[in-house]
Amino acid sequence: MSERLGFAAWARVWAQLGVECASRQTHEALIRHYREPHRAYHSCQHLEECLQVRDCVDAACQSPAEVDLALWFHDAIYDPLRHDNELRSAQWLDTVARDSGLDEATRRRLHDLIMVTRHDGAPATVDEAVLVDTDLAILGAPFERFEEYDQQVRREYRHVPSFLYRRKRRQVLEGFLARERIYTNAAYFDAFEQQARANLARAIGRLA
Repeated sequence: MSERLGFAAWARVWAQLGVECASRQTHEALIRHYREPHRAYHSCQHLEECLQVRDCVDAACQSPAEVDLALWFHDAIYDPLRHDNELRSAQWLDTVARDSGLDEATRRRLHDLIMVTRHDGAPATVDEAVLVDTDLAILGAPFERFEEYDQQVRREYRHVPSFLYRRKRRQVLEGFLARERIYTNAAYFDAFEQQARANLARAIGRLA
């Protein structure tokens, strides 16, 4: 396991929130979830890439540790046949946060951070914007990695007939491309916007 996904990195995030005894059992359970065989994209690779982006992009946060903890959990539950993955992930985090002694206001912010990764509304806070932009950084990845990601998503939805998948996938990608800005945060915009638009336009063209 990489250093970014190791227990020491996990424990540091909790320590920054005032929790000195991070749950090793929860860390191990999370990693097992990200390693589930039906995950092609929403896997340890995606989690590690998100944490790497957070390290590399200099974006100011109100509570960096809350953003990082939400990243650990944002795809904790992932079943492509369901539509409540974010809610179930947020509920898992809330249970762990409550048991770890985090206060209600912090838990509410953590819940909202995960729910904003549904990508069905604009982020309401600086931290939500950073989390969303981190989750979407894959759209602005180098061409080869974007192509791999596109194929990974298709494998996760291999149960969907090709004609239907192509139509739905094109709708999703066109939705991102139609935005005035894909990335809300200025640092993420500078780092990924141009490449993301090129990647999306190419992928949409293939689905036409």
